[in-house]
Amino acid sequence: MQPKINKKKIAVIGAGPMGLACAYELLKNKHQVDLYERDDRIGGMSASFKFDGLKIERYYHFICRPDKPLFDLLNELNISDKLRWRDTKMGFFYNGVLYKWGDPIHLLTFPKLGLISKLRYALHVFYTNNVNNWERLDKQNAIPWLKKWVGETAYYRLWDYLFEYKFYEHKENISAAWIGTRIKRLAQSRKNLFTEQLGYLDGGSDTLLCALEKRILELHGDIFLNTGVEKVTTVNNQLEALVVKGEKRFYDSVVSTIPLPFVPRLVPDLSVEIIDKIKKIANCAVVCVVLRLRYALTENFWLNINDPDMEIPGLIEYSNLNPVRKDEGIVYVPFYMPKTHAKYTQDNASFIEEVLSYLNRINPKFAKDWVLAAHVSRYEFAQPICSPNFYQQLPPMQTNIEGFVMADTCYYYPEDRGVSESVKMGKQLAQQIGDS
Repeated sequence: MQPKINKKKIAVIGAGPMGLACAYELLKNKHQVDLYERDDRIGGMSASFKFDGLKIERYYHFICRPDKPLFDLLNELNISDKLRWRDTKMGFFYNGVLYKWGDPIHLLTFPKLGLISKLRYALHVFYTNNVNNWERLDKQNAIPWLKKWVGETAYYRLWDYLFEYKFYEHKENISAAWIGTRIKRLAQSRKNLFTEQLGYLDGGSDTLLCALEKRILELHGDIFLNTGVEKVTTVNNQLEALVVKGEKRFYDSVVSTIPLPFVPRLVPDLSVEIIDKIKKIANCAVVCVVLRLRYALTENFWLNINDPDMEIPGLIEYSNLNPVRKDEGIVYVPFYMPKTHAKYTQDNASFIEEVLSYLNRINPKFAKDWVLAAHVSRYEFAQPICSPNFYQQLPPMQTNIEGFVMADTCYYYPEDRGVSESVKMGKQLAQQIGDS
């Protein structure tokens, strides 16, 4: 006999991949689900927009070999045939010179490191690729950990610029576990020792989002766009209702998947301890410039940068993973910085001009008439600052309010943000609220 399911009326706040995956899982378990999204579209950071006749993502995404939660969902939604794999390349622009990077041969021939530094670098990647328990590295600071393995010279030539122009004043306070999982994920996304292979979906992340939306609607879930939740009300630490457009809507349970900094305002009855933990988690914002170019800029998907005349740690030439239009280039240039940084208030045109001034350094053939279109996206809570002992800093997903659970990208830790991690966390939230 199948166990009897206690059917609930559940609201999910936030229609990014995590919220969509959570709603879908709850609907499969026969719950009634309403999904609320303040934006005019589903998807969050993975949402697409119309860009000079192309439909592409606001922020770039890619798929790695270890992304099993995503692969399982693609199979379940019958869209695994949309998954494509492509050999990708990496470059390193160092002090005005573009070097090939990303495999043993190019490491060995890189002229700016000695043999001992190169061997230490390779050994560090090998070691990190075999770490399975990240608790010990969670307690360590990333910079001393990297220096211990690769040495001072290699750290400053390969890593310091990334820390400086992604984390700014937070650079000295990053978890070694967070850096380590990024190294491991990419190390495991290789076809062989000499070839990196990454994946994408035909149609981009929008293919997955639309399939999830369709399945949610087929299961009689409701999606409310342009509908922000104003408040979550409680009675005696028990969930009561959501306030939407000034009216109460009553639910048995609520799942929040929006950035944690928004939650205390929506849920004023959270405990002081939980609110304090939320306030102590720092975040970086992002200003992301997207360019459509007449020609490819380079042959690389990744381009790491360490150049005193360029205030970015790298760029992504997405068209070298997903060839959107033949011979054209789609380039994403993210400027990560705390929202409090003075540069964050610059207008979009200033960021675009700054990027254009860099492209001729990278490729001397580049000219401004290559630019077919430019766009700028901004997101206030793009990257949580995962400092040492981050596990202990996270507030519990099950809050002091019975019937209210929450998570955002912080809870992927030590993994970085990604659609596969969103799917995994969405299922976890659904199980937690559905079983309570």
